This record gives sequence, C-alpha cells and structure tokens, in this order.
Amino acid sequence: MIFTGADKLKGKKTASFSLKDLKPFLWERFHPFNVKSFLILAGIIIPPVLLSGVLILAWMSTIKIKDVVTLNFNQQQLVLAQHAAGQIENSINILKRELSLLSFSPSIQYDEEVFMGKRMDIAFSSIKDEGGLEIRFVKNKDKKTIVANSRGYNLSNPSADDLYYLKQAGREENKGKISLSDVSAKNYKNSQKLIITMALSVWQISVDVTHPVAANKFSGVLLFIIDATALAGETTKNIISGNTGYAWVIDRNGTFLYHPEKWFIGKNAFEVRKAKKPAISFARINTIQREKMLKGMVGTSWYISGWHRGKEGEMKKLIAYAPIPLDNTADNRIWSVAVVAPISEVEGVIHEIQIRQFYLEGFTILTIFFGGLLIVSLMLVWSSSLQKEVKNKTSELIKSESQYKSLIEHANDIIFTVTHDGEIISMNHAGRTFFKRDDEEIVGDNIGEICFNEDSASLQLKAIDDVFKAARLSRQITYPVIISGNKYWLSTNFSALLDDKGEVFAVLGIARDFTERKKIEEQMSHTEKLASLGTLAAGVAHEINNPLTIILGFTDLLKEKVPAYSEYYEILKTIEKQGLNAKRVVENLLTFARFSEYKEENVDINMNLKEVLTIVGNTLSLNKVAIVEELSESLPIVKGDPRELQQVFLNIVNNAISAMKGGGTLTIAAKMIDEGGAVEIKISDTGSGIKKEYSTRIFDPLFTTKKVGEGTGLGLSVSYGIIAKYGGTITFETMTKEESSKTGTTFIITLPAVKAGNSQ
Repeated sequence: MIFTGADKLKGKKTASFSLKDLKPFLWERFHPFNVKSFLILAGIIIPPVLLSGVLILAWMSTIKIKDVVTLNFNQQQLVLAQHAAGQIENSINILKRELSLLSFSPSIQYDEEVFMGKRMDIAFSSIKDEGGLEIRFVKNKDKKTIVANSRGYNLSNPSADDLYYLKQAGREENKGKISLSDVSAKNYKNSQKLIITMALSVWQISVDVTHPVAANKFSGVLLFIIDATALAGETTKNIISGNTGYAWVIDRNGTFLYHPEKWFIGKNAFEVRKAKKPAISFARINTIQREKMLKGMVGTSWYISGWHRGKEGEMKKLIAYAPIPLDNTADNRIWSVAVVAPISEVEGVIHEIQIRQFYLEGFTILTIFFGGLLIVSLMLVWSSSLQKEVKNKTSELIKSESQYKSLIEHANDIIFTVTHDGEIISMNHAGRTFFKRDDEEIVGDNIGEICFNEDSASLQLKAIDDVFKAARLSRQITYPVIISGNKYWLSTNFSALLDDKGEVFAVLGIARDFTERKKIEEQMSHTEKLASLGTLAAGVAHEINNPLTIILGFTDLLKEKVPAYSEYYEILKTIEKQGLNAKRVVENLLTFARFSEYKEENVDINMNLKEVLTIVGNTLSLNKVAIVEELSESLPIVKGDPRELQQVFLNIVNNAISAMKGGGTLTIAAKMIDEGGAVEIKISDTGSGIKKEYSTRIFDPLFTTKKVGEGTGLGLSVSYGIIAKYGGTITFETMTKEESSKTGTTFIITLPAVKAGNSQ
C-alpha cells in the first residue's frame, strides 16, 4: 500500500508512499526530539560511553595484571627467603654436629695435651667457613682455657663468660645438651662483632689406651665462638631480588645481624629506621617484624620505607620472610630472614602501558567529537595497539618470571615442590640430574618412590605432613637414598608455600647432597679408632710375643726328646699348633699397628690381582665359586707394597668365599678413573650380603660375624689401614635378601696413580 505526502493523515492510497516510511514519520510526529538531532546526540554520547566502558575494562585488566605480577614477584621472593633460611639453618646444624664430634674426642675428655691442640685445630678449620671465630675448652680440673683460632692454639686464663658456661655445663640436667646464647655485641681483635656462643658440656665417656674404662666425670665445657654476621651474611649477601632487591636478617630481639647498609648491622630494627627517617611512620614494618617474623611465621606483605640503595624518599616495598629456628628449647629462639624490593620493580613493567593508555584515551575522545567514523577507526587502532602492548609487556613479564625460574633451575641444591600426599609438582635441573630422570618422568611421581628406601620415604612423608599441619614449621631431615644401586645421603629442609589466603598449598623442599661429607666423617671416625687401637694392639702383641717365643722354643726341644707318635709327642704337637695360631694373631696385630716395614714399589694392579687369583684358585674350585675377570688393559701404575696389597685383596676374596655358602660368582674388576688419576678395583660376590646393623662396624678392629676359630676380626681393619697408608679409600655396597632379590656385596678400592714421569 502506497501513500502520498498529502494523504498521510487521510489514509488515501497513492503510488508514492510505502510502509517503510511509516516508522520515521511516526517518530518525528510524536517524539519530542527531532530524529536527526537525536541521531547526532546519540552519535556524540554513545561512542564516548562505549569508549569509557572499554577504558574502564582496560584499567581493571591493568590492575589485575599488577596484582598477579605483584603476587608472583612476592612468591619468588619467598622462595629466596626460604632458601636462605634453610642454608643458614643448615650451617647452624653443621656447627652443632662439629661441636658434638669434638666433644667425643678422648684427647678433649681426658685433657691429653699432646693431641688436644691438633684435634681442636682440625675442628676449627671445619667451622671457620661457617662464621667460626674460635674454639674454647674450659677445663674443670684447673679452670684453665684452651683456645684454638686462626692464630693457632694456646692456653689462657678463663674469662668471666668461660666460668659462667663452665658452671652451667657442670649441672647434670645439661649433660649432652647444646646451648646457644643470644646475639651480643663484643669487641673481638679490636673490632666490634655480633657474637653467639655455642656450648656443650664434656664428660669422660670415651675410651682410649690410657683410659680403657670411661670415668664418667665432668671434664669441662666446649665453646664455639661464632660471628653471627658472617654466619647470616654468607648466604644472604648474594641474594638479589629483581634488579635492586636485597635480603636482611634479624635475631629474636629485632637486631640486624646482616643488612646491605653496613651501619644497620648490630642496630635494633625497630629503632634504627626511625632514627634515619623520623618523618616516616614505620608502624607497618614494625608490626610485621613483631607479630609475624619474630614469631616464626612464613609469609609475604608490604610496607612503607624511606630509602632504597641510596635513593631517598617515601616508597612502598614488597617483603617476603621465613624463619630460621635455632633450637628446640622452651624459648624456641628464632631468627628471621627477609627479602625486600621496591614496588617499582613491578610497577615499572606496567607503567608504560598506563601512560600510553592515557594518551590514546584523550586523543580518541577529542577526535570522536569531530568525526564518528574516524573515531571508530581510531578505537580499532587503539585496541590493536593496546593488545600489542599487552602482548609485549606480557612477554617481558614472562621473561622476568623466567629469570626467577632460571635461578631455581641453576641452583646447585635440589629444589622441588610436593603436594600433601608427596606427589612431585616440580623439580629443578639439579634434582632431575641427581635422580637421573626427565621432567616428564619425575613430575607426578611420589617423593617416596624415587628414594628406593622405605625408611627414607616414611621420614620424608612425615616431614611433609608436619609442615602441612603447621605452616610456620620448617623441618630439616637427613636420610639415605639409593640411586642406580649407589647410596647417597641428603639433608633436606621442608617448608610451606602459602596461597593468597595464607593456607598451605604445597611444600618446598631444598635438599643438599652431603655424601662426601658423610664419608669423610666415617673415615675420620675409623681413623681415630685405628689410631687408638693400633697403640693398644702394638703393646698387646709385644707382651704376648715374648712368652710365645719361649713356649714354641721349649716345645721344639721337648719334641726332640720324646719319641715320635707317642702320646706326649701328640700333646706337644697340639701345643705347637695352638702356639703357632697365637703367633699368627700376634702378627696380624703387629700388621694392624703398622709395625711392619714400610716399602713402596711400582705396582701393576692387574698382575697383582692375577697372582691373588692364582693363590686362591684351588679354594674357589673347592667352594664351587665361579670367577669373572673384568680387568682393563693399560692401567696406570700405583705406589705401594705389592705384598700388602695382595693381603688386602686376599682378605676380601676370602670373606667373599665365606659369604657364598654352596657356591656363587666372584667378580673382580679394575679400571682407570678420574682421567687416569686413580685406579678403581671392585671385588663383588653373590653372597648373602651384610646386615644393616653390621654395616657401620665391619671395619672396626676385632669385629667379626664368623664362628669362633674361623676369624680374628682384623682382616678388614688391617686392609683399611693399608689402603689408607697409600692414600686410597675402601668402601662397600651391599644388598641383603630383605632389600633385594639380587643379594651380594661389592668392595670398592681406589688407589692414586703414579703421575707420568714419577714412576721411579
């Protein structure tokens, strides 16, 4: 139906008006606004409204990005803080362990001046890298003090502190307990230092040749004098968070033990900031220190400061903190380490986006009023530009996050995170290398499954559960793991990772391989035993040898006077046989005591081993033992007495034959290691293995599991002494039927090779 303009109200039909014209007509006729004006007004209002909405959303997105980046940044700081706390706690544990080891030395307990100084010097060399300044032993007998430090070893009169610690250590309830003093500022070698004293009472509980029976008397007190600043600063001084962030440490009284601003060290953290900037309120950081850090909590926050690395002015800083527990006493003394960085480390990443956003917004709004289509075009350009900027900045943020991940990935310690059930969430490169697994293989596995040790797995899962139950708790445990059949020792610190609600969502583990330190400690223990018992053995052998010589001599004379095959002749032969057995034991004792003539020759290990196999060949056949030789050609020459080395190999081979009741396989292998610097010999059997309870005692003199008359218990002790004499090592690996279906023991001997040109 078509209407003309004149007939619009009359409703007459014409050929020039259609229904599509009806809506604008009615709008113009009855609406208070003119359609054109309304469209213009809408064109002016709607684009800015839409633009404002877009800008608001962009601004909210920027704020969200800032919050996420801030949270991630602080979480990275928390990882650094917990790592530093774990390292410092580990150093304190090393000091405690060294103090305990020193207290067990007979030379300390019985005031043996000949050996005491050397033993204290050895201990001091072990603790000086952990901040040790000196070792003091206050003797109860004459109230004198023995001092070992970087200047050597000397005797002095006791200080007031020495007498105080001597009095406290003499109490029965303090026996065997390590006490740790608060930090105090003292003058040491003409310089002011923050000192902590670690004390342990010494009682006569060990035995040696001079004191074969423990007297159980109070001998005195051992003191480790520790530089708290060196102890805390060794780890924290190298921490850098972002570009300019740093770490500091306070004790339980709020005293700075370490801070990049040197004059802060030794000052009270609640006072020194106010003294430097009186106009700024430090209430928030004081609350964090008092209510969080000094109560042993783990967490993140922020506070207002007045400076940062030489830059003055009020600024907001991000902080992450973690506790360093010192002991398990009722006081529960705690230090705390904090990692801080200005908020500008985060804001700088987003600042450029905000600036460009404001410029584009103003320009776009002004342009909208002068052209609708141009405004839409500019909005599209702006949106595209914004996306590009966000993409670039996101890339920069990812790069920044990658830097923090790189810090974890390139750490020498094993760093990993696990769930409450022990499922591995992540593990750094050092961990994957140690456990010899790829990232895809290890992530998702249970922490207990990669240890191959049921006791170690239970210990770790218990520590993880404890941390989940108490977020502020940090657990340090030491345990063995079996990797590719080899035994290693790990010291691991477990601490909590918290979400934005303060709840534990995972546990961070930082583990250190201290297998070599464990081996050194075991070797030192064996060496001390061998030294003490060697002197005893020499005396016993000397006292027995003389009457034995007389007995055997007179027995020989009597045999000449008694008819052969008579009853008395058989009795004399029995006396002679038992006398010769006793003489063999005496000779073993003399060998153990190293009274045999010391000779060194160039030794061909392959030839030496083949001679041993020739000697025992018949014995191997009789006992149904198959021999497998894996001797590498062109082994380097070693220095030693070939007869003594053959004695070592014979002792181990004979033990292997005894372990393979009913037959088995004996494997002897020799190869070059350390690029020709040493030779490694492995002697393996398929016997029953060494029980766990015997594994720490097999090198002890006179210890044997054989029946009476089958062994003296000196074979492995003598072997240990011979190998040690030539600068080598002897260790073993074993599996019993309780541990594996494939049982047996492998003894591993290493001997230093003769350098080229020094073979004469």
